[in-house]
Amino acid sequence: MNRALAALTAGAFLTVVLGSLGAPDRAPAMAFGAVFAALSLLAFPWVQRRGHIAWSLLYVAVQLPLSFVTFTYDAGVGSTLLLVLLVSQCVVLRLPVPVIALVVATTPFVHVGMPLHSLPREGVGTLMSVLFGAVITELLLREQRTRHELAQAHGQLRDYAAQAERLATVQERNRVARDIHDGLGHSLTVVQMQVKAARAVLSADPGRADEVLAKAQEQAETALAEVRRSVAALREPRHVPPLPAALTALAEETSAAGIPTGVTISGEERALPDESREALFRAAQEGLTNVRKHSRATHAGLVLEFADGVVRVEVHDDGAGAAGTASEGFGLVGLRERAARLGGRLDLDTAPGEGCTLAMEVPG
Repeated sequence: MNRALAALTAGAFLTVVLGSLGAPDRAPAMAFGAVFAALSLLAFPWVQRRGHIAWSLLYVAVQLPLSFVTFTYDAGVGSTLLLVLLVSQCVVLRLPVPVIALVVATTPFVHVGMPLHSLPREGVGTLMSVLFGAVITELLLREQRTRHELAQAHGQLRDYAAQAERLATVQERNRVARDIHDGLGHSLTVVQMQVKAARAVLSADPGRADEVLAKAQEQAETALAEVRRSVAALREPRHVPPLPAALTALAEETSAAGIPTGVTISGEERALPDESREALFRAAQEGLTNVRKHSRATHAGLVLEFADGVVRVEVHDDGAGAAGTASEGFGLVGLRERAARLGGRLDLDTAPGEGCTLAMEVPG
């Protein structure tokens, strides 16, 4: 915008000069026009940067009489362009609307002293010229502000997109970590327990030890297959069989490891979203893993309940329990994240000598 005003200043002054050549009586117009142009090129940018209304009003108070005096000596196109330029500068300086209106209303008075029959035509023509300049300047300023705001909005959108990408990366990293812990961690725990059981009976019952080791080998192969699946497609959901069948298989693993585990299923079975089914399966898996590793239990139970609007999985045991609230490792933290993501909850209830109960409930 400032470049356009500078070009208009140069063009208006050049027009005044060309109109004054060869006319000695118009020479003062070149002098006053030169002062107007110099202030427009040098003082106006300074006043604009200051942004203080007092300096802006002082600038207009000086330039308006200069434009009138220039017009008095050369009532031509160049002097009219100086008036248009001044009104445009008032708009750029963001002067109050009444001040701009006063400057616009003053411009037709440059024709005072002309013959009466020409005064209305010339006055209206000048008024329309400066009004046109004011309107065009305001439209250009609005377009400039709109482009600036649009650029800011694009910058914000880029920032939001980067934040969303970072958040998605963190969420995906947490999901992979949960899958590694809940899948591979569970399988390795089972293998560890089976190897311990095999070593315990190796000398007394080699046949039983071989049977347990065969199950450990099978579990290790399952874990390896899951790792390969994860590497091949990290974002694909884990294929889980129908939930009752998957939980029954988990209970059989725990029973084979030496802790008899019963399964109770109540309510009308229904299809669940993959994410809900995965979360419930992982809760049961984590609960039974903790039973085998920490509880010193002799019996455990696994409950799957289809209630109104919710599905609940519970793992309980008759082990040693713990005082107060049990400390939460990564597995329980991951389960709470899964439950919260689905709008459900995870509960852990334990007491010394009364075992432990881990329950997850999700909508479904």
